Amino acid sequence: MLKWPSCLFCQESEEFTAENAKKTPVVILRSTVSGLSETALVRFVGRARRAAGLRGAVNVLITTSGELRSLNRRFRGKDQPTDVLSFPAPRHLPLSYAGDLAISADLAAQNGRKLGHSSAAEIKILVLHGVLHLAGYDHERDNGRMARKEERLRRQLRLPVGLIERNSQSAPRSKR
Repeated sequence: MLKWPSCLFCQESEEFTAENAKKTPVVILRSTVSGLSETALVRFVGRARRAAGLRGAVNVLITTSGELRSLNRRFRGKDQPTDVLSFPAPRHLPLSYAGDLAISADLAAQNGRKLGHSSAAEIKILVLHGVLHLAGYDHERDNGRMARKEERLRRQLRLPVGLIERNSQSAPRSKR
């Protein structure tokens, strides 16, 4: 049986319990991101969560492409790195916990450079995308519903071009 991905956070932090999950998300920066502090990321995760109408805390792991590749292989059976993975909370956990996000700092830096914005802005775009998945959106099956929501929230949160929007103009993406 596979361990639930939030166990990554349990190993890193004694803070994660069902009781305090609703209070403050756990943010783990295993990879540094220029211009982004843990405090700023915690604040942004809260803003994105509220904007998306998502109840419950969202924990975030910022790490390497190698670790994202490993998680992608383990939980999705895809042996390739990806920029963001979303792990919704199991139904038996309290509503105060929405789920976990794992984000590649390496791919965020590459995409930020390629698209002309900072790594920190790209991490926020990926957080927003992941939060929408945790809220139940699925851009591969919802006939553009998630894309429209992401575009609206991206503008509201003052973020550069969103993940779905820019990928609809290029090659198709793999499922998140």
